[in-house]
Amino acid sequence: MLRVGLSGGIGSGKSTVARRLVELGAVLIDADALAREVVQPGTPGLAEIVDRFGDEVLDADGALNRPALAAKVFDDEQARADLNAITHPKIRDLTAERMAQAPADAVVVHDVPLLVEVGYAPNYHLVVIVDAPEEDRVRRLVDRGLTEADARARIAAQATTEQRREVADVWLDNSGSVDEINAQVDALWRDRLVPFEENVRLRRPAPDPAPELVDPNPEWPRQARRLIARIERAAGDEAVRVDHIGSTSVPGLPAKDVIDLQLTVRSLDAADALAEPLGEAGFPVHPHIRNDNPHAFAPDPARWQKRYHKSADPGRRVNLHLRVDGSPGQRTALIFPAWLRADRAARDAYLDLKRKVAAEHAADPDHGAYADAKEAWLAEAIPEAWKWAERTDWSPND
Repeated sequence: MLRVGLSGGIGSGKSTVARRLVELGAVLIDADALAREVVQPGTPGLAEIVDRFGDEVLDADGALNRPALAAKVFDDEQARADLNAITHPKIRDLTAERMAQAPADAVVVHDVPLLVEVGYAPNYHLVVIVDAPEEDRVRRLVDRGLTEADARARIAAQATTEQRREVADVWLDNSGSVDEINAQVDALWRDRLVPFEENVRLRRPAPDPAPELVDPNPEWPRQARRLIARIERAAGDEAVRVDHIGSTSVPGLPAKDVIDLQLTVRSLDAADALAEPLGEAGFPVHPHIRNDNPHAFAPDPARWQKRYHKSADPGRRVNLHLRVDGSPGQRTALIFPAWLRADRAARDAYLDLKRKVAAEHAADPDHGAYADAKEAWLAEAIPEAWKWAERTDWSPND
């Protein structure tokens, strides 16, 4: 299944988006609804809350009196921690149960108001954030019965716009009409969510874009950070490190709109063991590429073996290289972009080469031809990059 995290600030219109996704065929798991379910009368959750906070948190019918409970935990950090320790594991378990009940080909939308605040973003294949200008949100909240001061206080207490931007794979602007936001959701469903789900289920990479260069995108580093968090979660202890490599990691350098990442592992056996976890996370293996081209300073082809995965997401192409820690391929992938970042002449020469090769292969369906055409230049440049690293005492942690 495809797991989609849905969030947005209070008053942003997240519920409108959730309803439209359900109409289109998504399976919705509402975190707020589950939070109420685990404290219904007769549940262990409610019993534990009463045991901790007393009978005064119950109403006359024996149900949870939410205002009374809120009053007890509002200014008491330990009380909030105790409440979370009771409810969060139960909500987590119920969420997992509902996800397990979804069909294998489902697009599961997990509606979580505090997705950003609790750090859930890496758990999903995609995070969708719904946003609207603050004044629009205030007006909507006032229309629901809040005072303006209360509305602004609630907005200020939540994650900032920048914090939401950091985790958002998709940013939906809900400043217009319902028809306008529904049109955005329809396009997202049709063009990204449905093919993404199918690709994940079939362990199939999304098609490659044409080998054309685009202007540097200031969002590339942020996109890489989101992808790295997902890969680290999928790889667990098998990950030595995950790095943003390639041209999109070099500020100011035009590149193909593909994020290159490197997952460093301890052995090729460890890399092979990650084929399924990474595939489930949206990065299926590409079985036909299993090595880099050797270079004269390390001529043994066996030292250049790797495993290669690509993204199943049609909206964000990714090349994921799994290389063994300390291997020449692993070190080259770190050294080369660091050299380009440090050496303007090398960066300009590489850009000239990329432009020439991209123009020559603009209509070439064989994307490997683009890479192969750069090999002669790289055969001379990569040893220079290694010499630069030795001369400057460069470290992978620099």
